[in-house]
Amino acid sequence: MTSKRLLSAYTWLFLAFMFAPLLLMIVTSFNDTSPPSVTDWQGFTTKWYRFFWMPVEDLRADPVLRILDRDRFAQCFGNSLTVAGVVVPLSLLLGLAGAVMLTRWQSRFNSVLWWVLLSPMLAPGIVLGLSALVFWGRVGVNGGLFTIMMAQVTFIAGYPMLILMARLQRQPVELEEAALDLGASPWRTFRRITLPFLAPALFSAAVIAFLASMENYNTTMFAKGGACTFATEIGAMARNPNGHPPVINAVGTIIILLTVAFAVGHALLQRKERPA
Repeated sequence: MTSKRLLSAYTWLFLAFMFAPLLLMIVTSFNDTSPPSVTDWQGFTTKWYRFFWMPVEDLRADPVLRILDRDRFAQCFGNSLTVAGVVVPLSLLLGLAGAVMLTRWQSRFNSVLWWVLLSPMLAPGIVLGLSALVFWGRVGVNGGLFTIMMAQVTFIAGYPMLILMARLQRQPVELEEAALDLGASPWRTFRRITLPFLAPALFSAAVIAFLASMENYNTTMFAKGGACTFATEIGAMARNPNGHPPVINAVGTIIILLTVAFAVGHALLQRKERPA
């Protein structure tokens, strides 16, 4: 076997390892049996998707769906959106500040500051969650959405910082220096030159921060107190000793379809923006 064939075989095995579980999850989301199964096919159904809007009478008539708390699930999803609505802008502001400092502030302490700002990304989620819960508990704030927000910001801010640093390193510093020499204030220079240059990176960083907040489980689990989020509620449903309900598979399928749709849309927009 040639090295090229060996590489092709490895690539296909890697793709199968990555995507086969996702395909099985999609298939089982249409199987009328619980817990989800591929081998035990009981018929095609869409009720696991209709769970979110089906009439209450139909919900109570189903032996699997009637034990699920739809209102709580919706509340937890709303909590995740609330948390992300605070975490994303805070992470962008902190990440932008760190990126500007590391790329524009020339000091022998830059390497130390780099590791200090990135250390929360390397810390285990349980450490960040518990430390946030303990710290805010000492100042009289009980575990809840606020502690979740603070715990998530500590490490999610690192993602925008890295993205914005990569963008800033490609910006010609001479543009800012020329604006300052012509009498522009530092704030005006930043607002009229640097910020527009960072706009695409800010959008990408916001999307990544939003996804990181929505899917985070470890840190959120230990900082949430009595609150719940989309990720922690999915985790609680998955720990069902009788097997998780296929509603989780339906949610996963929707997330995959939305991700693919956004990725394809982004690729098409980039293709249109390229010069012919």
